[in-house]
Amino acid sequence: MSVPYLKDYNNKKLLMVQEKPFIMLAGEVHNSNASSAEYMEEVWKQAEALGMNCLLIPISWEMIEPEEGKFDFSIVDGLISQAGKRNKKLGILWFGSWKNAECRYAPVWVKKDLERFPRAQIVKGENQTKLKFRDNRPYTTLSYLSKTTRDADARAFGALMAHIRDIDSKENIVVTVQVENETGILGTAREHSDEADALFESSVPEDFADYMKAHTESMTEDVRKEVEAGQTGRTWRERFGSTAEEIFSAYYIARFVETVAEAGKREYPLPMTVNCWLNKNGEEPGQYPSGGPVSRMHEVWDFCAPSIDMYCPDIYVPDFCGVCEEFTRRERPLYIPECATHSYAGPRQIYVIGHYHAIYYAPFGFEDMGKPFSAHQGYLFGMDVTDPALKVPQNVEEYAWYTRTLNEMIPLLADKYGTKELQAVCSEQDSSDMQFYPFGVRAVFEDPVLPRKDGVCLALKTGEDECYILANRCCLSFFSTDPDRPNTDILLMEEGRFEYGIWRSGRRLNGDEAVFMQYESPVLLRVQLFVYA
Repeated sequence: MSVPYLKDYNNKKLLMVQEKPFIMLAGEVHNSNASSAEYMEEVWKQAEALGMNCLLIPISWEMIEPEEGKFDFSIVDGLISQAGKRNKKLGILWFGSWKNAECRYAPVWVKKDLERFPRAQIVKGENQTKLKFRDNRPYTTLSYLSKTTRDADARAFGALMAHIRDIDSKENIVVTVQVENETGILGTAREHSDEADALFESSVPEDFADYMKAHTESMTEDVRKEVEAGQTGRTWRERFGSTAEEIFSAYYIARFVETVAEAGKREYPLPMTVNCWLNKNGEEPGQYPSGGPVSRMHEVWDFCAPSIDMYCPDIYVPDFCGVCEEFTRRERPLYIPECATHSYAGPRQIYVIGHYHAIYYAPFGFEDMGKPFSAHQGYLFGMDVTDPALKVPQNVEEYAWYTRTLNEMIPLLADKYGTKELQAVCSEQDSSDMQFYPFGVRAVFEDPVLPRKDGVCLALKTGEDECYILANRCCLSFFSTDPDRPNTDILLMEEGRFEYGIWRSGRRLNGDEAVFMQYESPVLLRVQLFVYA
């Protein structure tokens, strides 16, 4: 049986599918679209037009187990069949006990039985059936302390993974699986049932407390200070101070998710991920889902959920690059399952592949690509509604060019993952230089006439004096990085493309085109340089 897996390569992670590296240049479908194979026919056409090699699709608990203990995998079979016919891969999203910190995709028999499958109590003594949540709806998050809920979720997920193994272990159409979606609790930092209060006032498990003490070097600053100042053999508050409630929630949520993930991996050990609704703009736990795998809780998740291979940010905030930095600072692979479809979507895809050597990149609701975001949509996604990017839709032809070009270059790109021979810069960052040896590439993005921030440049060094450059909305120049040979000259520069791994030359550029290298549409260049004294 062939199983996709993560391979250590030059201190980076590569996703290997049938022993070949695979970079997931994908899109996440709107949540409800994948519930109908018929509806998905048009979605697949859109994915094909955008050059995507993979889709991220939800499989919900309510659809595969409509009655307790009776499974229906017809939608799973249909989606895998559709993907196979189109030579596309799939990343599965398991919508089980959590979806956006609620249980809206749990089966009816779970939702209706409040005794067996209790809801999270977020206010002490409050009648949960009367408690309201966003949009004046009843609060619908399941309790993370319920073993009954956890075990039912794990049984369903295990059955799903066993089915995928049985029908797909040869073709490997499904290559990754996300366990739950944006786990956590909203409205408070932790649950407030009698059971939760008793656990919170009891001593922290010593093995967990010892682990946290031993891993402070990787923690965010506020968590590190509280862990270092904590008292031995004490309650959660005495151990972890102001971060205690969020750590408490993360501990029990991650243990819940580990039970589910482990049940799935026991059947079919695909790489498994968890995604998170980001904490942003100084929000307190509970304003974002408390206990989810945000960066400040990664040490908790590391201890409690060893079956999870990657933590994934859903990025809708303006500081896209800052989030990427935070999620890679512990030397973890970058996997972005959700981001916006506005005008930065294409350049950001190029940037994360070239700069972070990302495994996965997917705009959410890619079916809407090419349409401007409304202020209401921006608000719902937590975006800065004054961001000019929201007013500029992504050009779909441009995005398709980016994706198809990267697809053709996957063998070359993957071979350079984890090395300095693959770099990228973008207009959202201050840096414009990519330094190799003995030359460097400079991309200048400043444009006083059109102050947009959707410029990008990726450079891939393939020889002592040769590189490929993918660029858009920038000016290019070259420089020497050898102090003994300070001069550079262009020996060859040509436009072109890759077809089935073979370089196909286009125009040979010289004269004005090799002096005034300003690009307002995407281009792929092959360049040979001469560095001399």
